[in-house]
Amino acid sequence: MKTPKELQPLIDDGLIDEVLRPLKSGKEASVYVVRSGTDIRCAKVYKDMAQRSFQARVQYQEGRKLRGSRQTRAVNKASKFGRREQETAWKNAEVDALYQLADAGVSVPTPHGFFHGVLLMALVTDAAGHSAPRLGEVELSAEQALDFHQRLIRDVVRMLSLGLIHGDLSEYNVLVAADGPVIIDFPQVVSAAGNNAARAMLLRDVHNLRDTLGRYAEAIHRSHYGEEMWALYEKGELRPDSVLTGGFVFDERKANVQTIMATIDEARKEALIRQQGREEAERAD
Repeated sequence: MKTPKELQPLIDDGLIDEVLRPLKSGKEASVYVVRSGTDIRCAKVYKDMAQRSFQARVQYQEGRKLRGSRQTRAVNKASKFGRREQETAWKNAEVDALYQLADAGVSVPTPHGFFHGVLLMALVTDAAGHSAPRLGEVELSAEQALDFHQRLIRDVVRMLSLGLIHGDLSEYNVLVAADGPVIIDFPQVVSAAGNNAARAMLLRDVHNLRDTLGRYAEAIHRSHYGEEMWALYEKGELRPDSVLTGGFVFDERKANVQTIMATIDEARKEALIRQQGREEAERAD
């Protein structure tokens, strides 16, 4: 096939020898199957995103750190330089996460470097050596579903132990390899400690897995692994090898709305008094 212009620099540098075929194309990136020597890999080419897409990413990027104060100011001003920096940070987040997760034993495609804005990774294959299908494209037995669920929950725990949350985990970004499920697509990876929506995103990820695999094994529908692991994480007790039960006791006590409102009103009054004090001090000066 004709070499995409984004991959030509990798051929020129001897990083890949040949582009074999396109694998998939989405709104974020296009992925190609390539040959590097005797190895067959995949190359992820990121697409430039419009301003509209940056706004959709805001919830994921909260808590991420940029290279320096200049980059942070540019992003906040939404300048052209700021948008380029934001785009670079979006791509680098996936690269950094892949290396971290692979080192931690999470089942992800093995990364082979980031060159000229292109991510090289191992090609995930099925038992026949073909490109692995997505989780939503296969039929599973109840036994397989239970096994896959336990493996994926363990990988989510390993991620959270590193302070990371996938943020968009579903049947569409889990591949079924010859030896089990492999998680892919990490540009939107979330900081568990720095993002106010971290808990909600973790629960969404875990519940998506529960809903998908619960179609084949009813017992999965009755599990609450997301709530259980987040409770341990908040207490600083979550470890990669933490033993989870899938059980969780929900707090069903009703909130005392009157007490909460009274506390809020009191806080407002105190803030007003402090503000008035500062204004009087400024007038006195």
